[in-house]
Amino acid sequence: MELKVLAVGDIVAASGLAYLKSRLRALKREHGIDFCVVNGENTAVLGMSPQQAEEILDAGADVITMGNHTWGRRDLVPYIEDSRQVLRPANLPPQQPGRGWGVFETRFGDLAVIDLIGRVGMDYLPDNPFLAVEKILKKLDTKLILVEIHAEATSEKMAMGFMLDGRVSAVWGTHTHVQTADDRILPNGTGYLTDLGMTGPYCSVLGIRPELSIQKFRGDLTGRYEPAPGACQLNACIFTIDAASGKCTATERVILHD
Repeated sequence: MELKVLAVGDIVAASGLAYLKSRLRALKREHGIDFCVVNGENTAVLGMSPQQAEEILDAGADVITMGNHTWGRRDLVPYIEDSRQVLRPANLPPQQPGRGWGVFETRFGDLAVIDLIGRVGMDYLPDNPFLAVEKILKKLDTKLILVEIHAEATSEKMAMGFMLDGRVSAVWGTHTHVQTADDRILPNGTGYLTDLGMTGPYCSVLGIRPELSIQKFRGDLTGRYEPAPGACQLNACIFTIDAASGKCTATERVILHD
């Protein structure tokens, strides 16, 4: 039997959340999705509120992953402590709230989701994600394992994919908000995509008003980033996984926009 997993790129701003809510359930029905992971760390532009987390789950997500803006909204702290469905990167300092991986029930048996954050080009230096994931894998007793690495460098994401090839079902990247065109099955059976892309304003620079990014790169005085107006897009990837072996048998990138 085959398990179909939908991984959805970073939600950006209220408009991205509204677009997810309008399209996710139909997308899941169309493709027969069994399990859905959504990155929510930019839903409030920087961070995610508890109310937004509830809306993402109600829209059809089974798990919400986070990244470098996990603590952009401090009201998330008590919520993430209580919620099994919201994961922050596992290699953040251990004293920080929440959990970085979880095991979830599906009709195919237990499925594990691991959330990691990269170290290249980030504002701070978390624990080594390559060593952290090794420790987590030793604790798991399932062949169905999904790994997200929230990272800036494509090389860091690709290295993670190849290190885990044949040991997990799928590895995908988030954070850069631009979907890459390299979805594939690695030599030993792990599905892979360097970056899912984003769910948010289509005519934008990573979801932000283009003129604000232009001003920053010109060296002008700039104000706080604001999400771009207008139509939105949803970027995602579908991973088809053989439930018996845990190997990925197909990948399909998804790009929706009005």
